[in-house]
Amino acid sequence: MENEVKTSKEINWDSKVNNQLLNAVLALESKDETRRFLRDLMTEGEIEEFAKRLEAARLLSTDTQYSAIIESTGLSSTTIARISKWLKGSLGGYRLILSRISNSSLHHHNPSKIGKGLSLTRT
Repeated sequence: MENEVKTSKEINWDSKVNNQLLNAVLALESKDETRRFLRDLMTEGEIEEFAKRLEAARLLSTDTQYSAIIESTGLSSTTIARISKWLKGSLGGYRLILSRISNSSLHHHNPSKIGKGLSLTRT
């Protein structure tokens, strides 16, 4: 049984077009398909922005200081604060995906250590 989640008053996830987007993401079967779809769906800048936000969430989950995240990603402190709020929020979207990608990346990447024992995965 699927959990119904009310994520925002502004977003109607049950609308035809939003359901279509969710179904499109769920239909992706490989990294190549996902790469191709995201590139068609978004601009290069949007892809880079979302990738930076996910990286900020990952770094926040390892208790990395805001200043290091700003330096690493180029995101503003306001954006990082928003990501931190969502990371700690009840919906758990960032926590879910970070858990899944960290489990799968254990077999694919060699982490390098950066200050204070923090781990940063090279891509």
